[in-house]
Amino acid sequence: MSSEHNPILPEGIADDTESGHRSGYVALIGKPNVGKSTLLNTLMGQKLSIVTHRPQTTRRRVLGILSGDDHQVVLLDTPGIIEPRYGLQKSMMNEVRTSTADADLLVFMADATRDKVDDLSLKYVQHQPAILVLNKIDKIGQEQVLPLVSAYMEAHAFEEVIPVSALKGKNVDVVLEAIRKRLPLGPAFYPKEMISEQPERFFVAEIIREKIFKLYRQEIPYSTQVNIVSWEEREGDKDLIHADIVVERDSQKGILIGKGGKALKKIGTFAREDIEGFIGRPIFLKVHVKVRGDWRNSDSQLRSFGYTT
Repeated sequence: MSSEHNPILPEGIADDTESGHRSGYVALIGKPNVGKSTLLNTLMGQKLSIVTHRPQTTRRRVLGILSGDDHQVVLLDTPGIIEPRYGLQKSMMNEVRTSTADADLLVFMADATRDKVDDLSLKYVQHQPAILVLNKIDKIGQEQVLPLVSAYMEAHAFEEVIPVSALKGKNVDVVLEAIRKRLPLGPAFYPKEMISEQPERFFVAEIIREKIFKLYRQEIPYSTQVNIVSWEEREGDKDLIHADIVVERDSQKGILIGKGGKALKKIGTFAREDIEGFIGRPIFLKVHVKVRGDWRNSDSQLRSFGYTT
């Protein structure tokens, strides 16, 4: 698997296989809101994936690179598994399929507070080894977890079961060790100082989209796409970033802009604070709202936004 990902070592990366170095791709999969993004962020020790209480926040897989002296774990946070109803959701499930196919190991996440096996997500478990991570154990007692563990073990031969609280960091170190020891021997795929291969533009767009999820209810966040139109680095001045928020209807545009532009200004202010914290420098953020009718069902528009169709 590792030779497929990295047939030629990038300059500056030594082949330290003989030293016992392990590396591999690990896909986090499961239903919406089971805590995949929270687990990724906790493992990484910083926020890469946006997190809200709303389901289906993650649309593309988010890649986090976690390196140690003797290992490199490439974590793939994937969209929550659902039965897709329109084009964007089909693209999201393509992201899941691609991630599971690429992975050396699967981390199957389930919500410990739910009493039923997630049969839909189990269909995405391929022939790779998989560990079961039961999240949110801080909310229930041990006696409630055991029947769910038994049910999952009957449904699939997981190599290990780990109860965690991703939000509070409980047993996250156990998950990392379970991952590390199952990775194949091999060199690092990326320089050890890298934390992701995705560009800053991707994360800036995600931060803006997160604020929309947190500020608005119902359908508006799901009808919204954020694109970074331009990013100008200006010597002696703040970076200037232009972003478009794309919606499907004029009524949604009006709501996002608000009376006198107050609503849009609020999105920009909240997003700017987080963006500056993420990139480590001050910015000017200019945000505009555009309408692209039914873009979630348009293959051409989805492709223009970088989704697979």
